Amino acid sequence: MVERLKQCIVVRRDIRESISVGKLAAQVAHAAVSAAEVARERRSEWFYEWLESGQKKVVLEVGGLEELLELYEKARELGIPAAIVRDAGLTELPPGTVTALGIGPAPDRLVDRVTGSLRLLK
Repeated sequence: MVERLKQCIVVRRDIRESISVGKLAAQVAHAAVSAAEVARERRSEWFYEWLESGQKKVVLEVGGLEELLELYEKARELGIPAAIVRDAGLTELPPGTVTALGIGPAPDRLVDRVTGSLRLLK
């Protein structure tokens, strides 16, 4: 049986009021593409299976930077592809602002060990 795979994108709630919906969407897209590229390089079997199975994505939120960085470290410890997004600072945020985290694609059971307690982005 093939494992179900997904990707989670985690955004910081504490900066949501500082950015437009379009900027938020761009940050989510950056996180999704960046994490997928990490998976393609390091876990190509997960990447290609996920690509062929519909590219399941879930967008979640955390309170702030510290929590987001903790999730990144936990994902890395579990061997899950992950990528942090830092804004270039050309529009709405200061340069280097960490905005989002892409986790996976990876097996659901692994991703849930990192993101299972988080709330969906609203």
